[in-house]
Amino acid sequence: MKKFQPQPGFVVQAYRFALDPNAAQEAALRSHCGAARAAYNWAVGWVTASWWQRAAETSYGLGEDELTSWRPWSLPSLRKAFNEAKRTDPMFSAWWEENSKEAYNTGLANAAAAFDNYAKSKQGKRKGARMGAPRFKSKRKARLSCRFTTGTIRIDTDGRHVTLPRLGTIRTHEPTVKLLACVQAGTARILSATVRHERGRWLVSFQAEVKRNLQRVARPDVTVGIDLGVKTLAVMADSTGEIRTVANPGHYDAARKQLRRASRVISRRQGPDRRTGAKPSKRWENASTVRNKMHHRVTNLRTDALHKLTTSVSATYGTVVVEDLNVAGMLRNRRLARRISDAGFGEIRRQIAYKTAWNGGQMILADRWFASSKTCSDCGAVKAKLPLHVRVFDCDACPLVIGRDDNAALNLAALAADCSTGTGVAGDQDTVKVSKPRGADGKTRVARSGRTAGAGRAGGAIPAQRGKEARDRPQAEALTRFGDVTDLPGRNARNAESR
Repeated sequence: MKKFQPQPGFVVQAYRFALDPNAAQEAALRSHCGAARAAYNWAVGWVTASWWQRAAETSYGLGEDELTSWRPWSLPSLRKAFNEAKRTDPMFSAWWEENSKEAYNTGLANAAAAFDNYAKSKQGKRKGARMGAPRFKSKRKARLSCRFTTGTIRIDTDGRHVTLPRLGTIRTHEPTVKLLACVQAGTARILSATVRHERGRWLVSFQAEVKRNLQRVARPDVTVGIDLGVKTLAVMADSTGEIRTVANPGHYDAARKQLRRASRVISRRQGPDRRTGAKPSKRWENASTVRNKMHHRVTNLRTDALHKLTTSVSATYGTVVVEDLNVAGMLRNRRLARRISDAGFGEIRRQIAYKTAWNGGQMILADRWFASSKTCSDCGAVKAKLPLHVRVFDCDACPLVIGRDDNAALNLAALAADCSTGTGVAGDQDTVKVSKPRGADGKTRVARSGRTAGAGRAGGAIPAQRGKEARDRPQAEALTRFGDVTDLPGRNARNAESR
């Protein structure tokens, strides 16, 4: 499917508002989100049923020509099959007319995207970790969400209500004048709306095509390097030599005492028990609500602080240099995992990326193995070892003594000039790489005994065999290259046909 491209001078931006639905409207919201989950589960079962049928027929010794054909998972194919089944399937026939068609289309679109990601991951065409086959969504754990792309989607002129298909007019908890003014002025066009239950309340997000004029930053010729940390959230050093420090608010650490107390109260109440089917008591539900509000408040405070930081940086400097941190690997350190998660390193980088583009600036991503902390910002000498507990950088080749984070930020700021001049320090493609002392540009890892990767993968998945084919393989035959089907979802699923 072709990706939507905004007009020149326009960007796709989301505006999120909290809702205040009444009891009937909340029931309708939950029904629509449940319909999306049911359609997703139906699509997963409908597609994977043909996989297991082929596996059973193969075990009987049938040839390739005699096997059941693959069921396609493209969105048009799923829509066509679902429209034929919803009137006869007992799972949908009694209630499918109660919800908007967009609810079912949300589940089918999510299922089509999940199967596409799974196929691309198996074939090595998708970056990141290996993805498993789509699985059924649990009613207890699935996030309540539904997306509307057609029908009546608008913001009412009073600035306190929104109108959605089949749901009608719902009051908002906060004014919507920011988006309403753009729509009335003709500088914004609403593309879709997504409702979801998050952080204890219902939210609606409008995806809009907004005209955005480039705002000139305050210091367009100044480059800033940002070194993220735990004790100090960010140390910013610009090309003029000025160093600024942003303290880590530590919202979660500040609320841990109250969270521990609330958790103790919950532990003394009678909670749910899935083994015996016991229902939670009313006092347990009230105590759980109190603790959840504390978590939601911490999340909101963190989000607000990160947005203020990134907005200030992108509006001040023309060039921002940040590190490509391996946050997932850093979280494996159990001593620092909680504080790293509370800091939000990945979210800072994501927000800086699009906010600098909005303001006409640029973001330079330093290489993951760039030794920003071990390199002297004055003479360029590189230390072979610099343990994490050493917070002061003392150069062995020159008399420079500076804070470890300040030194890293100065090196990141100088990296922008290295990228333009091609000195090789920034890892330019056209320059010869200079060897560095062992341990200066990265860590070495010794493979553990008994953990050597073999030919197979966890779950029985076999890597896709790469090869040149004489013709393009249609989507229905994409799984024929996968070989083993032991990693398919629902081995004991009720929709797996054995004969």
